[in-house]
Amino acid sequence: MKNLFPSESCKETQLNAFNPQSWLQVERGKLSKFSSQSSSSIESLIKVPEPPILPFFKPVDYVEVLAHIHEELESCPPQERSNLYLLQFQVFRGLGEVKLMRRSLRSAWQRASTVQEKLIFGAWLKYEKQGEELIADLLASCGKCAQEFGPIDIASQLPADSNTSSNEAVVMNGNEILKTVIFRIGDEKIVCDRQKIAGLSAPFHAMLNGCFTESLQEDIDLSENNISPSGMRAIHEFCMTGSLGEVPPNLLLEILIFGNKFCCERLKDACGRKLASLVSSRDDAVELIDYALEENSPVLAASCLQVFLHELPDCLNDNRVLEILSDANRQQRSIMVGPASFSLYCFLSEVAMALDPRSDTTACFLERLVESAESSRQRLLACHQLGCVRLLRKEYDEAEQLFEAALNAGHVYSVAGLVRLGYLKGHKLWSYDKLSSVISSFTPLGWMYQERSLYCEGDKRWEDLEKATELDPTLSYPYMYRAASLMRKQNVQAALAEINQVLGFKLALECLELRFCFYLAVENYEAAFCDVQAILTLSPDYRMFEGRVAASQLRMLVREHVESWTTADCWLQLYDRWSSVDDIGSLSVIYQMLESDAAKGVLYFRQSLLLLRSSHAKFTACRQHASNEHERLVYEGWILYDTGHCEEGLRKAEESIGLKRSFEAFFLKAYALADSSQDPSCSSTVVSLLEDALKCPSDRLRKGQALNNLGSVYVDCGKLELAADCYINALKIRHTRAHQGLARVHFLKNDKTAAYLEMTKLIEKARNNASAYEKRSEYCERELTKADLEMVTRLDPLRVYPYRYRAAVLMDSHKEKEAIAELSRAIAFKADLHLLHLRAAFHEHIGDVLGALRDCRAALSVDPNHQEMLELHSRVNSHEP
Repeated sequence: MKNLFPSESCKETQLNAFNPQSWLQVERGKLSKFSSQSSSSIESLIKVPEPPILPFFKPVDYVEVLAHIHEELESCPPQERSNLYLLQFQVFRGLGEVKLMRRSLRSAWQRASTVQEKLIFGAWLKYEKQGEELIADLLASCGKCAQEFGPIDIASQLPADSNTSSNEAVVMNGNEILKTVIFRIGDEKIVCDRQKIAGLSAPFHAMLNGCFTESLQEDIDLSENNISPSGMRAIHEFCMTGSLGEVPPNLLLEILIFGNKFCCERLKDACGRKLASLVSSRDDAVELIDYALEENSPVLAASCLQVFLHELPDCLNDNRVLEILSDANRQQRSIMVGPASFSLYCFLSEVAMALDPRSDTTACFLERLVESAESSRQRLLACHQLGCVRLLRKEYDEAEQLFEAALNAGHVYSVAGLVRLGYLKGHKLWSYDKLSSVISSFTPLGWMYQERSLYCEGDKRWEDLEKATELDPTLSYPYMYRAASLMRKQNVQAALAEINQVLGFKLALECLELRFCFYLAVENYEAAFCDVQAILTLSPDYRMFEGRVAASQLRMLVREHVESWTTADCWLQLYDRWSSVDDIGSLSVIYQMLESDAAKGVLYFRQSLLLLRSSHAKFTACRQHASNEHERLVYEGWILYDTGHCEEGLRKAEESIGLKRSFEAFFLKAYALADSSQDPSCSSTVVSLLEDALKCPSDRLRKGQALNNLGSVYVDCGKLELAADCYINALKIRHTRAHQGLARVHFLKNDKTAAYLEMTKLIEKARNNASAYEKRSEYCERELTKADLEMVTRLDPLRVYPYRYRAAVLMDSHKEKEAIAELSRAIAFKADLHLLHLRAAFHEHIGDVLGALRDCRAALSVDPNHQEMLELHSRVNSHEP
């Protein structure tokens, strides 16, 4: 989403200053040396766009908000739960926690109190799972049903209108009213039971039994009421039987209109249900929803809406659908979705923003979202999101009003939009002072200093960006700004070190793009080529230089400056980079190899294993390019295992082994079995499977992994000598991570010094070595441990163990405030269960019951089923004043 909201640059005059064709020449030697390039050329090449104002809910204290939501969920009426889970989703969205976002959506779907909420959240989950349809197919092939979010039978879940009317004869003026009534329509007469017709609605009852002239008439003319004889006969049939029978669609529409005109709710409801069962396509839905909204038929309207939602995002290209969803007024929205209007437009806005945040459609859906907001929390989110879109569309006055409204409703982050607008109007000092006021009024957060840095220069800007990184090291902009500044001063090594720091723990495309520019500027084409191929691996359609140049085009141009590799060269390069734990380099080599005629399934599989570490894993490409049946089954097994279906993954591995004994099939079976079985006796089976795998042909990269895994199993069984042999053999074929296993063996043999030295070897060899420092910290004395863990935090601030360790040490030293502050430092930018759990325990220890309760509730928002957390929450809750 971040890339979808580009920055609204304060220096708009520079936006088009750079023409990539001026330096992208394909002839060797055509690019001038970095040292001789003009400063304006370098400035254009390494320009860092300002950070975008993100269209997310970003509360100053998200822990407090999550705790409040959890508390409300414990006691609120059932009909409010979906909205609370939607708010929880928005909090996690602002934190970038994708898995938690999806879980909140699923909870909203499960707790839906109306069928309309059920269809909205079901369609939303289906939209989020785009591209995962294969998993359901694979589960079906194993005889297991996946949790589906397909269409639901709305008519069966919306209660039918149960209003009944008395059919007894009524006495009027002392005379019994006639038993029958004849309705004349044109030349035809339809004889009906007078009281059955009267029972249809209050207007008919008044007409036939009340003070009107018709109550004394046996023959009544209905020719001017837009009902045909066939329609009236069907209505009489309904009065007698309670059913409409086999009535054609055009007649159903006629009866629906008639029923609405005469307030015949049961008749109208029956009509709507009949018509709803006929909605099978978008064209049907487009045609029928107008009738549903005009004639107030919720069942039919919801059935039509369901078709649109299940065809997102494609149906937003249909102007007919756009008109229906954009122009619906408050009453029509109520007919379509009941009280779920806010949820509907939250979903539609999400889809529209993903397609084009500047579009009229996005703006229109967000306008409906603002109109649908009922609570202050809903209002602040809607106003902030629409403000972001107005800012992108350069509709500055409207944006200002919206950001102001969001800020007044309590969304402090919206001040970023206000000050950006203030700067655009020439009020730079006001913008700086406004943010300074926010920083002094609230607990400071990284984004506050990042935003303020935009409105000052020189050392002040640098200091603000240093503070931003200290408070929130996940922000990319400060690293990028510092790196670009160093590069402009021709301090190349310092610039690369700065951008490498963030790329060490965050595979951000904008950071890879900047490093690509650095390498290009110093004519390190091999490194530039590596980075652009990594970018294309992560995002094949990525566009660089503010969207003006396709990354694929740049790759083709840079390729002319690098040496071509044979297939053998590529394998050697991959082997070197894999061994040095260089994930970006490995991804780049694999991308290059995929252009050749090599077996693509194997290459995509290795790519997926690398991406697994950065949460980008997609095993589907492996399956699509499998060269045979047994290989395809292995990749299907990994897909199932990776999505939590371990037993089904094991079954696929066994099917593959049945066709052919292969390394990957045995490896998958061993891996899944070791991970899923709680039975200690299964260790011998895992050992046997890994030994079988090692007997099968494979490359050294994979055999090294198998030896490493085998060593781990032996360690768990206490067979340390056998484990050491496995690790040593893995190291002989350069499986670098085996140093970690061998260190563990030394440690278990009470040789901490050897363990420490072994981990030092891994640190020296591995390009990405934060985890190695963390592991080495276990094998040294306290001062060295603290030094190693400080290094871990410097290399990868997202790793939570160092914060927990330092906090525990402080707590042991009776420095309770400092211990809590250490945890709070990480919690500010990472919603981690273990950090929240430990801080809750610390709060309990010092008698801060409310603080402990807040952290317990926030932690249970992250993992509602965590047993220790539930026990702590119960204990703390019993002490609440």
